[in-house]
Amino acid sequence: MKTELEDLFKSYAGVPPENTVQLTSSGSNRTYFRLSSPGFSCIGVAGTVAEENDAFCALAGHFASKGINVPEVYAVSGDRMYYLQEDLGSESLFDRLAAGRLVKQYSADDVALLKKTIAFLPKIQVEGAQGWDFSRCYQDLPFSPRTVMFDLNYFKYCFLKATGLEFDEGKLEDDFGKLATVLVRENPEGFMYRDFQSRNVMLKDGEPYFIDFQGGRMGPVYYDVASFVWQAKSDFPKRLKEELVDTYIAALRRYMDVDSREFHEKLTLFVFFRTMQVLGAYGFRGYFEKKRHFLESIPYAVANLRDLLPAVSDLCPYLTALLGRMAALSRFAKPDTGDIPVSRPALKVRVFSFSYRKGIPEDLSGNGGGYVFDCRALHNPGKYDRFKSLTGMDREVKDFLEGRGEVTPFLTNVFSLADAHVEKYIRRGFTDLMFCFGCTGGQHRSVYCAEALARHLSDRYGIRIDLEHREQQVKKTF
Repeated sequence: MKTELEDLFKSYAGVPPENTVQLTSSGSNRTYFRLSSPGFSCIGVAGTVAEENDAFCALAGHFASKGINVPEVYAVSGDRMYYLQEDLGSESLFDRLAAGRLVKQYSADDVALLKKTIAFLPKIQVEGAQGWDFSRCYQDLPFSPRTVMFDLNYFKYCFLKATGLEFDEGKLEDDFGKLATVLVRENPEGFMYRDFQSRNVMLKDGEPYFIDFQGGRMGPVYYDVASFVWQAKSDFPKRLKEELVDTYIAALRRYMDVDSREFHEKLTLFVFFRTMQVLGAYGFRGYFEKKRHFLESIPYAVANLRDLLPAVSDLCPYLTALLGRMAALSRFAKPDTGDIPVSRPALKVRVFSFSYRKGIPEDLSGNGGGYVFDCRALHNPGKYDRFKSLTGMDREVKDFLEGRGEVTPFLTNVFSLADAHVEKYIRRGFTDLMFCFGCTGGQHRSVYCAEALARHLSDRYGIRIDLEHREQQVKKTF
């Protein structure tokens, strides 16, 4: 698949890619690569079903025509199994919210970004449905009792049975039927995204862009609200959930009349239904495919389910009693968060650039440790006369390094290591962490990389960053 995507890149860009890096995927069967040559980068997608690829590419073009932020599709292979799409960067909304999840306290900027994202949803659902031929969806079955039962049985077979709990299948199916009947009754319908959640929202220039909508179909507007606001691992506080739903309703009123009380009542049923569907997916991806982060999300989804049981007990008495027993199992208790401080920890990160000729910067904190990254494998701007008086803080040097295509995969790996370390330090209440970037002269490559990491950690975690370019005698604080 790598070769096919590189051939498609060459056909589109006129030159072969200098770098091809496979990206991490989560629940998808598709495989993603970042392909780049000087001045151009894109995401290559290797799908497993041509019809699914067709749906994504067609929807991307349709949504773009409606002014919806989606990646542009550049090229599709003749067999429709591979395509190139716009590179939106590496940061998702889920990534941006990482620090807030750790301390259970979202900043004002986090909340504003969440509200901006969910306020965009009605445009996707309503305007996105206008002029769209739903027969072109990958799965063109509309939301119905039949499709509801598909998802409920997914939950039953992939998650509930795996718990080992005994239950009466007949009584369970009866309650499934009652729930399905109510869910499909008199719904405002539009384009139902199906997986509208923060992992599928990329951030580009501060704006949300939407991906992975190829599984969408016609359906009720409530479903995507439930998916976004009650995404298990996000674990939003109750008040924030209420604010997000209110923001969505206000945006939806631009398209239709909305009775707020009725909307909330119906939404509760969809949250209940969506949570069971999600647990089915977590069970399949976690228990059967052995993907760890799905297993880690299960306690949070079970907690959501537990909170909903009183509201649906009259409609589904047997189902709610069974789920109450399931939610009480000790294996589904949420992780102890007693080691997480109530407010944001006072972690200070120090980032250095330096010249290897003058040695690695001294750790004055007394803690030792941290990371030292060697930038000398990157192409050196210092070899060229036009860059000799400049540093990695200057635009010309940045363009040179980014255009070569080498620095992006290097920093992607650095960011991954740094993020994991910072999140552990925040969780444990540690106060000091050090990152150093070295190159030959401490002027170009190390300076650029130190700047990039400092801004990345400051933007993502809101912690103090002390940046020092030792050989340039420049100090900054973020």
